[in-house]
Formats: sequence, C-alpha cells, structure tokens
Amino acid sequence: MKVALVNNHTAESIKLAEEFLSKIKAKGIQLDDENPNLVVTIGGDGTLLSAFHKYQHLLSTVRFVGVHTGHLGFYTDWRDYEIDDLIESLEHDRGESVSYPLLDIRIDYRDSDQSDRLIALNEAVLKKVDGTMVCEVFVKDELFETFRGDGLCVATPTGSTGISKSLGGAVIHPRTEAIQLTEMASVNNRVYRTLSSPMIIAKDEWIVVKPIEEHGLIVTVDHLTFRDKHIEKLVYRVANEKVHFARYRHMHFWNRVENAFIGIANKR
Repeated sequence: MKVALVNNHTAESIKLAEEFLSKIKAKGIQLDDENPNLVVTIGGDGTLLSAFHKYQHLLSTVRFVGVHTGHLGFYTDWRDYEIDDLIESLEHDRGESVSYPLLDIRIDYRDSDQSDRLIALNEAVLKKVDGTMVCEVFVKDELFETFRGDGLCVATPTGSTGISKSLGGAVIHPRTEAIQLTEMASVNNRVYRTLSSPMIIAKDEWIVVKPIEEHGLIVTVDHLTFRDKHIEKLVYRVANEKVHFARYRHMHFWNRVENAFIGIANKR
C-alpha cells in the first residue's frame, strides 16, 4: 500500500498528521505523495475536497479516507482519537471501497476553440454578483427556459446536502446516478418565468447553460473559483469517473444526513 497524507493547517490537524506519519512509518507502510493508492485526509470536508482535486487524475486507482478534527463531515468517517484504529485498518486493507458519482463540467469560451473540463465532488455554481444573470437553459439539446436571477447550482448526489439543499433542493442518495439543478433567487413575474423548482437529470441526459451576458460571471467548482472568463456555454453531466472511499467503516448515507441535520441519535 502506498499512502498520501493531506491535512489542513490548524494546530490540531498538524499535530495529528505528525503522529499519523510517525506511526505508519513504524508499521512499514509506504508514504507516496506522487502516486498513492490511498489518500488519507486530516481536517474536515474542505480538506478532503482539496485532496480530491489534487489527486483527481488518479481517480481510477486511488481511494480516499477522511479523519475529522472538528465536527463530523459527510466525507470523513474517522475521529481524531481513532488514529490507531485507522492504522490497524490500513494494515488489514482488502481493497474494499464505496463509490459515488461525480459532476462533469465542460466550459466553452467565446472566440476560442479551447474548452476546459472540470470535475466536481459536490457542486458547480454559475452566478453573477452584480446585477441579474440571464442565460438560456437546455436539457440535452432542447431549450427549456430562459433563466433570470442570481445564479444556478448543479450538484452531485453527495453535494445535494450542501448549497443545493440550502436552495430548496432534494437530498439524493448517491446510488442515484444523477445531477440536480437548483435556482438561486430566480425572477418570476407576469413577464419572466422559470420552473422555480429543482430539476433532477438522469445519467443519459445533460444540461447546457448559455449566458446571454458574459461579463461579471463567477464559476465555482467545489472550493475552486474562476472569474472573468468569457463563457459561451457550460455543459453539465454525470461524469464517467467516480470517487472511491476506503470502506473500513463507512457510515450509511442516511445516518450521515440524520446526524448532520437532525441529530436525533445525539439526543437520546
């Protein structure tokens, strides 16, 4: 096994990372930051997102496992005081994993033949900070609506518990290979109309968004932000790739949702 470690820069995470590295070295587990087959993150969901994008070129061969040093996250299964149990699991690793769907984003630019392809673990957001964003929304190749509002969010099933949920989107189980489009403060009156409801798009379909005005747009992909791009259109679909998490002790998705938003188990 070749292990890479990614941690945030809080004092607690740095201390735990040093302890983890010392203990896996003593166990003879190989550390490989360039070509790992297992990536351990110490911090929170943001740390795991950073690790995901750092190693997304290895998605077909790498698995992730997260240790959280704060509150329980959606991607972090281990607590900081369980580091010895995690290392024992690494020693007895059988290669088991659980896989989640991802979001594929293609960005085409005006007056350019080049495109960017990005992958999101959580969501991608297109928004305009100053003024109303106007864009045409297509499902596959058919015009569905002309959107006016603050922005649009397209989320994966696991990302459905983030920005999408705050916008009124559904929480989607990750075995459902789909993406979800939610609106941000859409304009709806007697003149302008949008669906004003989340849309769940099947794996064999895709969403195309064509901004009418290219200036002042911001694109975010998970924690990454892109500004001042002359965007002609964005194409969203379920990615061919998946993210794989080491299944040593992987929490059931609905238990994770309940723990994060309801907390009944903690009140018993």
